[in-house]
Amino acid sequence: SSKIRNVEVQSADDVAVLEDCTDFSLAKTISKIEEKLEKRGLPDCLDDDIIPSVGNEIGAEAQIRFLKAKLRVMQEELNSVVCECRKKDDENQNLKTRLKSTEEENTRLQRTINMQHSQTEKYKMLSQEANKKSEGLQQKVIALEKVLQ
Repeated sequence: SSKIRNVEVQSADDVAVLEDCTDFSLAKTISKIEEKLEKRGLPDCLDDDIIPSVGNEIGAEAQIRFLKAKLRVMQEELNSVVCECRKKDDENQNLKTRLKSTEEENTRLQRTINMQHSQTEKYKMLSQEANKKSEGLQQKVIALEKVLQ
């Protein structure tokens, strides 16, 4: 029995996950396999790496228990992957929302910067005009002071 436990601990790294597996049921698949096994018995070609070499030393019932355990593990891993995918989808959606919000804020700030830049240019021109008038007026004051003296 310790050999069987060690075999059951194997990970299922080579499991393919379907894109849309909402209608998939391991319980149905297990019952179909059990029905086939009851009707025909175990197939002769069990050397396809589903059951390791230890599998040749165990009986049919143990092999069925092993396969059921492996299916349960695969279902748990599948559920875990589906859960992770949903979390990633939610995270992606949140990031898309934040990106859109940030882009809108960036656009708004860019408009504000452009408006402030144009106002700065306008005030520079007004300042230059005022300086010219001031210089002209100062020259008139100097000229009038000379006339008055």
